[in-house]
Amino acid sequence: MKMILKKVHIYFYVFSVAVSYFLFWPFFKYCSRKPSRYRAMNKLRGWWALISSAFAGIFYRFEYEQPIDWSKTYIVCPNHTSNLDISAMCVLVNNNCSFMGKQELADGLVTGLFFRSVDIPVNRDSKMSAFRAFKKAEEKLKEGITLIIFPEGMISETYPPQLCEFKNGPFRLAIELKIPILPVTSANTWEILWDTGTKYGSRPGVCNFYIHKPIDTSHLTVNDADTLRDDVYAIMKAKLEGGLQPAQV
Repeated sequence: MKMILKKVHIYFYVFSVAVSYFLFWPFFKYCSRKPSRYRAMNKLRGWWALISSAFAGIFYRFEYEQPIDWSKTYIVCPNHTSNLDISAMCVLVNNNCSFMGKQELADGLVTGLFFRSVDIPVNRDSKMSAFRAFKKAEEKLKEGITLIIFPEGMISETYPPQLCEFKNGPFRLAIELKIPILPVTSANTWEILWDTGTKYGSRPGVCNFYIHKPIDTSHLTVNDADTLRDDVYAIMKAKLEGGLQPAQV
């Protein structure tokens, strides 16, 4: 019975996302036509993420190691266990921002509009596509736009999910442009909705995130990219193993 209810809930959540997207779509479309409107598009995307999740009884709780100055530019690196991680980052980042994600998202019914405008699609099987994507990411960072990259590049195929190895790309980019890395640990999102939710469904609940203090890269060289990657991995793994305090609801 519990699994049946979770299966019903995932359909309800998808319905909530679809209906709210339809309501927001004219505003998204208007904002997508000019880069000068992308900041407004991101604000709307954050509200959309909040409303579509809340309607299904899903909420986000953020705990901070220290206050974040969102007037600065960051490369945000969250671990990835759920589609809800994307919604959570839309809510969290209080600045103009851009996701980097797989090429297939550009063809998605909901994600397509964003990945054809404000976000950056990348075909991981093509070195040329990856090069172009990171050049575009570099341009955005130089314009003061925060970049959100899931360093695992995937959602763990095991359940419960394990923290996968991190890719080098975001850390090398951070060092080259002297942009701070902002690690974000998603503690229990997979318990609310794992991956797309198609296998185990979803349920109402509070997704807990821990925002670590930014990691300065101004003193590093590209030779330090592997060390930076491993250090960020260790920070997030330690937090996952230590756990977060549950939200009070």
